[in-house]
Amino acid sequence: MENAIREFAVCLASRPHTEGTFNPYRCPLARHNLTRYLRQVFNQPGRTILLVGEALGYRGGRLTGIPFSSERLLREAPHPFLRLLRDHVDIAGDTSEATATMVWGALAGKRKVPLFWNAFPFHPHRPRKPDSNRAPSRREIEECKVYLQKLAQLYRPARIAGLGQKGALAAEGALPGKKVTLIRHPSYGGKAEFADGMKRLLRN
Repeated sequence: MENAIREFAVCLASRPHTEGTFNPYRCPLARHNLTRYLRQVFNQPGRTILLVGEALGYRGGRLTGIPFSSERLLREAPHPFLRLLRDHVDIAGDTSEATATMVWGALAGKRKVPLFWNAFPFHPHRPRKPDSNRAPSRREIEECKVYLQKLAQLYRPARIAGLGQKGALAAEGALPGKKVTLIRHPSYGGKAEFADGMKRLLRN
């Protein structure tokens, strides 16, 4: 599995930056962080839960290389998974990210952590504005189905969910025939529905 994870990260790194996309995995530190995260998820006992979001954000995964994370979470969050991970990753700053913070808040008291991924596993931004976020296009999501398919082959998740419509649709498109649960995104007044959805997903 170690070699497979490393090869996966190298494959991600091969995608070039574009005017509207930043690929953090072209940086060795981001690749290192991702491989440590993926390895730690794999080493958890029991079957894997796959949770698919939309894309990396400029305050979160763009900086850390880890989906649904932020520098501050990796430095300070009390969850046992993050406390173990922080000894093995390289973090430069102290930036926080709202969605990542809410997702990890929903994991409080849960020892097992989902495998987090994104429909577009890079950072899409407005042209010449790297400190911004934009929604990935259909073409970009279609291009990146291969990464989601590879992770599903490696981890064989027992349950699959999408955080928001784009995450759910991407998972359904990449993994036909698999049941995908839609979880409401916490933004725009969706916090209560998001919390309920996460509770159902993580129920043993």
